Amino acid sequence: MAEARTVASFLGVDLGWYGKPAGLAWLVWDGERLRQRESARLQGEDAIARWIAERAGDGPAAAGVDAPIEIRNESGTRLAEKELNRDFRRYHAGCHAANLGLPFAGNVLSFSKRLSDLGFAHGGETAPRPEGRFQIEVHPHAASVSLFGLGRILKYKRGRRAGRDAGLRALAGLLRTRLPSLDPPFEPELPEIPASGPLKPAEDRIDAVLCAYIAAHWWWWGSERNRVYGAVGEGRIVVPAGPSR
Repeated sequence: MAEARTVASFLGVDLGWYGKPAGLAWLVWDGERLRQRESARLQGEDAIARWIAERAGDGPAAAGVDAPIEIRNESGTRLAEKELNRDFRRYHAGCHAANLGLPFAGNVLSFSKRLSDLGFAHGGETAPRPEGRFQIEVHPHAASVSLFGLGRILKYKRGRRAGRDAGLRALAGLLRTRLPSLDPPFEPELPEIPASGPLKPAEDRIDAVLCAYIAAHWWWWGSERNRVYGAVGEGRIVVPAGPSR
């Protein structure tokens, strides 16, 4: 499905760690602009992997996945989480521990293996605009703090609906107003946030757009404007360095 002018594709995956639906987004750099092509929400590893394969085509691509896609430790916490929490816990943007003893580990590692089968190697610190296909672990809360200079995260994941609604709308507003002024500039197309009913479908797709932008930012700048937490082979988390950091 990738068009001839596409130079690189960026896939955002807000993965359901326990097999629940995943938010998905597809951006492309066409040599002139970073553009959004699609967003979706799908359930089932086969359906998600097929969606990614069709959008990425056979060209250069980077997938930003909000999940611990590399886990080697049997218990405890990965180095990546310890390092990220040291910098971002003060903003309420710390991340959960990941180890092979936790029930979600099989699901997220199976998904990462599917990406590997599609040619997506584990990425991390690199020179800008690498050739090839890569999967990187991202953390939307830490990214939003860094990119937008927030004093604390926008809380839209838990709590009463009214509070989550307000937080999600604030995040959508930042994406629409701030991403166009960053480098690379990007004008997102976000789903409508419903006035009533479940927020999760919109939340997953909005998070996926941010994940895709993080992947594009990593590809664009490499280690120059991204911090990579963790170590090769043990799990790494990429966080963009924003203007205020």
